[in-house]
Amino acid sequence: MEIVVRAVVVFAFLWLLTRVVGRSTLGELTTFELLLFVTMGDLVQQAVTQQDYSLTAGLLAVSVFAVLTVALSWTTWRFPRTRPVLQGTPLVLVRDGEPVLEALRSERLSLDELLAAARQQGVRGFAEIDLAVLEVNGRLSFFRRSGAPGDGAGATEPPPAGT
Repeated sequence: MEIVVRAVVVFAFLWLLTRVVGRSTLGELTTFELLLFVTMGDLVQQAVTQQDYSLTAGLLAVSVFAVLTVALSWTTWRFPRTRPVLQGTPLVLVRDGEPVLEALRSERLSLDELLAAARQQGVRGFAEIDLAVLEVNGRLSFFRRSGAPGDGAGATEPPPAGT
């Protein structure tokens, strides 16, 4: 029973830690964050099992983590009001072509990093962006302004033959 209690405490700590560290996806982690998350596995094992290397202890600890993960998922599905607390809320980073500096600062995201992400999606600059949103899963969504290059509006090509 002690392993279950320890697993619950460590799970809660890890959940809180990942919420505090930020919304970065794995490909966007800093070197320090990557090292932190990689070494977390061994530290968690030691904290949960107290060096108990038995198969039972390992399976029990992993099972508790799995059950808690499913429970959090079910809770956010069943009780939508818990979503902002458990998962977070999308955050607007650019509105009408203007960066929301306070939002960028709170997420520790520089203008250069935001522009790099925009360029990867074919956006050349802030002037083309109607809205940029940092989703709860750490991905960036960019919505182009009407008439911006690449949005399909104002295309000058004729329609395909036969239509």
